Amino acid sequence: MKTLLSISLLALAACSSTPKLPPLRTVDHVDLPRFMGDWYVIGTIPWFLERDNVGTMDIYSPRPDGRIDIRYVFHKKSLDAPRREMKAIAEVVDKNSNAQWAVQFLWPFKAPFLVIDLDPDYTRTTIGYPDRSLIWIMARTPQIPESEYAAALATAAAQGYDTSRIVKVPQKNQP
Repeated sequence: MKTLLSISLLALAACSSTPKLPPLRTVDHVDLPRFMGDWYVIGTIPWFLERDNVGTMDIYSPRPDGRIDIRYVFHKKSLDAPRREMKAIAEVVDKNSNAQWAVQFLWPFKAPFLVIDLDPDYTRTTIGYPDRSLIWIMARTPQIPESEYAAALATAAAQGYDTSRIVKVPQKNQP
C-alpha cells in the first residue's frame, strides 16, 4: 500500500511540476525576399547535430517552387577546421505572416521554425522552437553589439526561454 501511495504521489508531482507555457508568438510579418541570404548564428541552444559547431550560419535561398533552400554551414570544434555543410528545404506554413516554416533535413521529418523576433532592418532575427528546447539568435554579421545580444536574450526570456541555456557561437573576426 505504501508503494502504491508513493507511486501515486510521484505521478501527481510529475504532472504538476512543469507549468504549461503559452505558444510562442511569432512576428507579424516576414518579407521573404528581404529575409533570404546569409544569417550568422550568434547564440543558440544547440540540438545534437549542432554541438561543438562554430562559425555557423544559415543561408536561405528561394526556390522556383516557392519553398526555401537552407544551407547550414559550420566548422567542427575549431574555426580552422574544414567548413562543412548540411542542406534542408523549408516550406512556409503560415502564408499570412510568413513567420512559421516547416524545415526538412531528412525526409519525411519536418521541424517547426518560428520567427519570434526580427529587427525592422532585417539585420537580426531570432528563430524559436515550440517547446523552447531550441533557439537561434542570428545576425547578418558575425558579431553584434552586446546591447543587441542582450535585447535578443530579453525577447527570448519574455517568450519563456531559459536564457541560461543559450550559448554564444564563436565566429570569425571576433575581438
